[in-house]
Amino acid sequence: MTAPLPISSVAQDGFTVSTRNRGFTEITREVVEAVGSSQVQTGIANVFTTHTSCSLLLGENADPAVRGDLERWFARAVPDGDPIFRHDAEGPDDMPAHIRSVLTGVSLSVPVREGRLQLGTWQGIYLWEHRRVPHQRKVIVTVLGAAGE
Repeated sequence: MTAPLPISSVAQDGFTVSTRNRGFTEITREVVEAVGSSQVQTGIANVFTTHTSCSLLLGENADPAVRGDLERWFARAVPDGDPIFRHDAEGPDDMPAHIRSVLTGVSLSVPVREGRLQLGTWQGIYLWEHRRVPHQRKVIVTVLGAAGE
């Protein structure tokens, strides 16, 4: 464990993700850029999306079959158009999208060390669109910690 450092810097940046339909968009590069411009050397990056029908995922980035498997599992667990759902104002994928978002989450925290995200070898950060139509999704990255000298 390193010696405690005072939080001397808080930086915040944001970007928009244009989704095509249900599926994954890798946003690792955008988050890395936000962390790099923050000048935080040791700290934490919080990644947050301001929506209730998409989510953020830290997952396998080498084999796209993993993301396909996740999508198929969720299609089985939370099917579109299930008659149990009453909230369907925007279509049969409306309530399933909210449930998927609640189950997977709208924020992530990733450690920052030596000014870089501490992701594992096969980890990437994804915005997971749960609706079947395109959307513009806002993502906010807040980085806090000790800045470099």
